[in-house]
Amino acid sequence: MAIKELLKEELGNSLRMERDYRHALAKLPRGSVVKKIIRGRAYYYLAYREKSHVRFLYKGRKMEEREIVKYSDAKRFRAQYRKLLSDLRKQIIFLRKSLRAKQAV
Repeated sequence: MAIKELLKEELGNSLRMERDYRHALAKLPRGSVVKKIIRGRAYYYLAYREKSHVRFLYKGRKMEEREIVKYSDAKRFRAQYRKLLSDLRKQIIFLRKSLRAKQAV
């Protein structure tokens, strides 16, 4: 019975971690900065997904370096959180299956 209690505790921790990762993902700014060269001039756009379409929001001919860094960091953190969430979902599925399994004789 001690193992079952440990599995329940681990499942609770995993569900809490999943909620925290989702909140952290929601706080990150949407999209990423795209630099387009049109007629030899650089223009900056913010690319983001809206349902099934990719939208571009014009940001100007010049963009501050810290804004570009902010969006590139957000893109990197989004990828990390998505990977962590994917691994965590697999762990949650495994724990739920383990808790439902019948004990061996």
